[in-house]
Amino acid sequence: SVLQLKLWNKYRVSNIPSLIFIDASTGKVVCRNGLLVIRDDPEGLEFPWGPKPFSEVVAGPLLRNNGQTLDSTALEGSHVGVYFSAHWCPPCRSLTRVLVESYRKIKEAGQKFEILFVSADRSEDSFKQYFSEMPWVAVPYADEARRSRLNRLYGIQGIPTLIVLDPKGDVITRQGRVEVLNDIECREFPWHPKPVLELTDSNAVQLNEGPCLVLFVDSEDDGESEAAKQLIQPIAEKIIAKYKAKEEEA
Repeated sequence: SVLQLKLWNKYRVSNIPSLIFIDASTGKVVCRNGLLVIRDDPEGLEFPWGPKPFSEVVAGPLLRNNGQTLDSTALEGSHVGVYFSAHWCPPCRSLTRVLVESYRKIKEAGQKFEILFVSADRSEDSFKQYFSEMPWVAVPYADEARRSRLNRLYGIQGIPTLIVLDPKGDVITRQGRVEVLNDIECREFPWHPKPVLELTDSNAVQLNEGPCLVLFVDSEDDGESEAAKQLIQPIAEKIIAKYKAKEEEA
């Protein structure tokens, strides 16, 4: 029915079964990953499963690949990329190679930036092998509960996923993978979402995220592209501002 289709679109359901918890009084999504919640908290001790601050969910020791440990409070004051990835996944491995270079460039430019690897590897050995290639920090593989809580916090449905947070722990973009691949020189870091994007192979994935307006122009004519951007930019900014005021994703 039309209502069913509206609900699928509203909550961006891309696979089933999918369980989403909503605050009935406000209609806002409390948790996208209800299936993981029920698996991790069968007794309902954490009900109503609302989102917790990143600093609370990540709290505890973190690892470097030389075996050194540090406390998660070391992330405070930095932009953080929360990187959900695994060695068995080929797109993850190719993104990691690019991300290592991006990380180096951002740090060399004097920016406060850290990446937190949240592994979806299938064994401790595989985790160690993959993490040995990474110059950043990771949640210990043995801490499955904390890894799962981070997956739940961001409603992760596939890997690789890179969530970029501001120094307060608020999400700047969930599309870190697209941003890194589109901005090899990291000139746009920390990658605040743009109201209007030029469609590319790497950012086309965002067409699946929700309603999109796609404007076709003559690519041979740069003037036409620029005029088209100026036409839709204020409309896009107005829509984004409206949703921001409601504290909802546009």
